[in-house]
Amino acid sequence: MGKEQCVSFLSEHGIKPTANRIVIAETLASADCPMSVKELEYRILSIDKSNIFRTLMLFKEQHLVHVIEDGDGGLKYELCLSHDHKVDEDEHLHFFCERCHKTICLHEIPVPIVSLPAGYELRGISCVVKGLCPKCRKQ
Repeated sequence: MGKEQCVSFLSEHGIKPTANRIVIAETLASADCPMSVKELEYRILSIDKSNIFRTLMLFKEQHLVHVIEDGDGGLKYELCLSHDHKVDEDEHLHFFCERCHKTICLHEIPVPIVSLPAGYELRGISCVVKGLCPKCRKQ
């Protein structure tokens, strides 16, 4: 996703496209897997950690990112491909490799449908499958 696409995507989600927000969105879009705040901070040296975190919280509020509990106690973020700033349309499973600690998107596997008892309200669901990725399994 290029700069112009990021500007358009941010605007679609009701987010003012500032320089920092564009860089963070571009970085997430170019990543091959969800990223932690620390990983974003390492990749984007020009933006401090608190600004990255605040931007991610704004992106989360506007459904521009998914927040994934990575299976190791940390949080990772990935760009949401939804064009609706009120709902996440592309929820999917994630795989956490217990050896290399990489979180991998399994886009082809949808999140299972869950029926809750009366009185409960579903606000989100996080599914992380743990094990060894193909690369680590060969070692």
